[in-house]
Amino acid sequence: MRIDRLLCFLRFVRTRSAARKLVDEGHIRLNGERVLRASRDIAAGDVLTLPLGKTVRLVEVLSLPERRGPPREAQECYRELDPGA
Repeated sequence: MRIDRLLCFLRFVRTRSAARKLVDEGHIRLNGERVLRASRDIAAGDVLTLPLGKTVRLVEVLSLPERRGPPREAQECYRELDPGA
């Protein structure tokens, strides 16, 4: 699954274009490496570093969602690695 689509499905951003903007600005990291293309593939087990608002979130992708569903469904697809930060 593409990273821009995943960010939208997991509800970290509202639209794919907003996700593309984050990627184009070079703010997203996948397994410690900067993501340069919005079409970069993501798999279960990958770790994402996401700057959202004034915080940086570190999440592990547990499964790939089928659709952009309700927030509860999206939260079941990832795990926060640093929930106290």
